[in-house]
Amino acid sequence: MRIRYFAAAAAAAGRQQQDLPVSSLPEPTLGALLEHVAELHPAGDRRPEPVAVGAGGPGHGAAPLRRTPSLARVIARSSFLVNEVSVRDRGHPLGEDDVVDVLPPFAGG
Repeated sequence: MRIRYFAAAAAAAGRQQQDLPVSSLPEPTLGALLEHVAELHPAGDRRPEPVAVGAGGPGHGAAPLRRTPSLARVIARSSFLVNEVSVRDRGHPLGEDDVVDVLPPFAGG
């Protein structure tokens, strides 16, 4: 099964996608998958925050560190697609060939 992470989920997971066998889950459901990947990526790390070119002020271009939220925190506010279909039921069954997208809220409209 392939898991694709977007935006804040990709930042929290440290990757844009990963492949996992369904057999690695205690049960083959969306909820079990989400718990499993949250455990694989437990805590946000500290990453440099982008600084605008020519920005003045303290540090003059030194990128301050900010904590990336944990994947569990991002998942709590995300929506999910399974094979490009929106799924809200955490008991939704998953198979080896499924693609699960983790979509955190996006700004804009």
